[in-house]
Amino acid sequence: MSKEYYVYVMANKSRTLYTGVTNNLTRRMYEHKSKLVSGFTSKYNIQFLVYYEAGSDINAAIAREKQIKGWLRSKKIALIDSMNPTWKDLSEEWYEIDPDPENGKKSAVNGAKN
Repeated sequence: MSKEYYVYVMANKSRTLYTGVTNNLTRRMYEHKSKLVSGFTSKYNIQFLVYYEAGSDINAAIAREKQIKGWLRSKKIALIDSMNPTWKDLSEEWYEIDPDPENGKKSAVNGAKN
């Protein structure tokens, strides 16, 4: 069984972009959305997964992440628009609100990308 690696692009309501790579997209989106990751995504409230691609080669995934990061903003937007023209949050259905109102945290839903 081969492992999958994901290159992803996230955005906020102002369409500030963030590009990353991970071996577990569900976990990584949860970390970003829950602001468990300090830094750029927390500071700029990057919450929406607008693009991702999967592959089995970590070196290719890292190279692709670096390639996308090096692009002009207009090229990144064209990539997102080609696959997700409405900029829908592709991970919005992966999580559900915890029924305990005191907890208020989101948890991963079964069937989400790993």
